[in-house]
Parts: sequence; structure tokens; C-alpha cells
Amino acid sequence: MQEYVVNRPDEGAMERALRENPGNAAGTVLRLAWQAGLLRDEIQHLTWEQVDFLDGCLVLPDRKVPIGQELLDWLRNLRDERDRSQEAVVLSDRDRKPLTPQSISRLARNALDKQGQTEVRLIDLRHDFVLRQLEEHDWQYVSRITGVEAAGLNVHFAEHLEEKKISTRICREEAVQIDEFALWKLLRTEGTSPAGVALWLTWQVGLRLEEIVGLHWDQVREDRLSLPQREVPLSGGAKKVLEDLACQKGREGPVLTAPRSRQPYDRTRLSKLVRAALIRAGLDDLTLRDLRMDCTLRSGGEGQILSQVRRQGWTTRNEVMSLLNVSRTTAYNRLKQLVSRRRLTQVGARYYLPESVVPPEKQEAAVLDYLAREGFAYRQDVARLLGIGVSQCRPLLQRMLERGSILQNRQRYILNSERTPGGMDAGMAVPAGGEGKKREV
Repeated sequence: MQEYVVNRPDEGAMERALRENPGNAAGTVLRLAWQAGLLRDEIQHLTWEQVDFLDGCLVLPDRKVPIGQELLDWLRNLRDERDRSQEAVVLSDRDRKPLTPQSISRLARNALDKQGQTEVRLIDLRHDFVLRQLEEHDWQYVSRITGVEAAGLNVHFAEHLEEKKISTRICREEAVQIDEFALWKLLRTEGTSPAGVALWLTWQVGLRLEEIVGLHWDQVREDRLSLPQREVPLSGGAKKVLEDLACQKGREGPVLTAPRSRQPYDRTRLSKLVRAALIRAGLDDLTLRDLRMDCTLRSGGEGQILSQVRRQGWTTRNEVMSLLNVSRTTAYNRLKQLVSRRRLTQVGARYYLPESVVPPEKQEAAVLDYLAREGFAYRQDVARLLGIGVSQCRPLLQRMLERGSILQNRQRYILNSERTPGGMDAGMAVPAGGEGKKREV
């Protein structure tokens, strides 16, 4: 196998080449390769319809490439100078006709040689674009705008970076918000492709990846899947995509097989196909596990949890464990998903309907406003105000006492006039635990 060589161009030489080719074909080729990372074939077939001046991107068949203001303005000027008789962006300087791939390579070669970049090829300009993006952005973003899979980024480009490794783990501080519109659009686009079928079976049926690669047609019933350990009902969409796939390939052997070898996919290969499809759709922070958990919530767990909260007023992780007969970790993950989707609000160890409580980030302001209006409050008053249990008020009130925003006189809480303009006389109360004269009312 030929070694994958990356010859990075000199930035100063590239800037000189662009200045010396301000509006000709060579300058167009260099800019699209170096500033947008396009391949030679993409440069050859790029049309003005694919240049989105409003959103500042190039719309290619498999991806969108954001472009900087400099390149955007240059392309706009180039378009305005044209007579609009040709849709192709790259045209011959002589006869204003689209260029062949060989002509594109020759123009780039001549322009680079003139700047002393004799070892740099047209493809190296794209490679340099990829590396510059990796130096500034995470791998999901770079994979999405360049079309290079994560494995390819790691194998071909990691050694040229300071970190020497490209992390392909998805790290996020909050649970993912599933863009259902984008996901439905992706499912329609993928159709009966391996990635499309896998996404249907994960998001709409709740199958694990190992269950998908091991699924055979004799397990597919009219309205359900008969798995070794369970029977799984099919959604309308999943049923339709399996019917379409059966019409194309028949109902013998594994459901998903590679097009050439006709052998079942392994977990790794199918996972990469799904990953690439999600990245192309701009859903790079989404995983199959996220989709499976969303399916689980929608298929019964979510309704049961919300019904319990409506009936009781709140729930806890232990109650969800008992309600759904699941592990502690599973109960936590389902509650976390409901919180991330704003179906529940967490206050301490309890979960409430959002409309029934004051969210944690607004509780202190609500208490201060109440005290300014009413003069004082007992813990029971604070609990009613916030919509939570009396015992849950203690941590909040303790933090406010420690910061000095409120004071405590026996069982009453009042504003600290030294901290709050217009507050009550601080002499009427002492810090928590102290003794003082009881305020007369």
C-alpha cells in the first residue's frame, strides 16, 4: 500500500500565490482547495448554485463546508464579474469553459512551482485545510465538514498534530437534545441503507447494535421481532423499512449484509457507517445509545414516570427503580433524559413537573423577592413558594445564610438589610444559631 504522505505548504508562499492569481482559474483552484478543503473532482463540478452566500458555506452532495468571509467575498466578486452563461465556478481563462481534472491539476502545479512549493500537490492543500481545522475544532466538526471519517483523521493526520492523537470520544457536559426533524430527514435520506436500517431499529425499536448485526429474517414477524430473550413490537416506520429491504434483497439469512461479500456486518463496521451518516447530517454529538434510551423512554417508561409524578407531585430515583423494575443506573439515566428534555425538573434528590416548581437557578431570587414583599418567612412558607418539600429548603436557606443575603431569628428568615438595599432592620435578627429579641408583628 502506498504511504499516505502529507506535504504542508508554506503559508507565506500560499498568500503570495493567491495575490498573484487574483481572479483567474489558478487562483480559484488554489482557494477552493486550500481555504475550503475541496477535492479535485469537487472543484471541477462546483456550481454557483452550491455557493450559499446567505449562510456562508459550500453545499456539496455529502456535506456543507463553512467558508470564511475573505473567500466568501472573493467568490461574490468573481460571480459578479461573470456573464452568468456558465454555472461552473471554475472556468478556463481562455475559452470560459469548464476545466478537465488534468487541467485543474496542471494549473495548481504551475502556480505552486512558481512559489517554490515543488513538493506540494493539489491534494496537500486539502490536507493542510484538514489539519488547520483539527488544530481549532473537535473531530466531529472536522469530520462533518471534510467528509473524512474519524478513523481516517486519526490514521492520516494525528502525527502532524501536537497532541499526536485525535480523540474520537464524544464528551459533553449535558445530555444531548435530539433534533427529531434532522433525524427524520436523515432516515428518509438513508432509506434502506445499512446505516438507515440500523438507525430505524435503534431509535424506533430500541435494539442494541449486537442485536441488529445478529438479526435474521426468520426473526422478523409481521408486527414484531422475535429475539432470543424478548419479543419487540415494530413501529410503523421500522416495519416499512424492513418490508422495503426485503423486496430488494429477499427474506433469507441476515437482515443486514455487505453489498459485495453478502456477509453480515460486524459491530465495528456498522457502527462506523452509522457514525458517518450522523456526522453528514450534522448530528455529530448523537450516539446510538442516546437513540436507544430515547426509544426506551418513549415506549412506556416516560409515560409511567410522568404519571407517577402527576399523581404524587414528585418522584425519586428509588421510586423509578421500583416502578419500572430497572437498575439504579438505568433509573438515573431515564430521569436524566427527562430532565434534559425539560419534561422534569430536578431539585435535590426529587424530580418534579417543571410547571409545579421554581427551578433551582431561580429559587434564591424568588425567596429574596418574597422576603422583600412579606417581611419574613418560615421554612414552610419557602416550601410552598418554591413548590418543594420542607426538608429540601434547608440546603438553599443554609447557603443564603452563609452568604449573608438573609438572616435567621429563631424560626423566621428575613432579608439582611446590610446586603439588600431597602431591607428590614438587621438589628431585629441575628445569624442562624444566635439569640435575639423576637420581632413583634
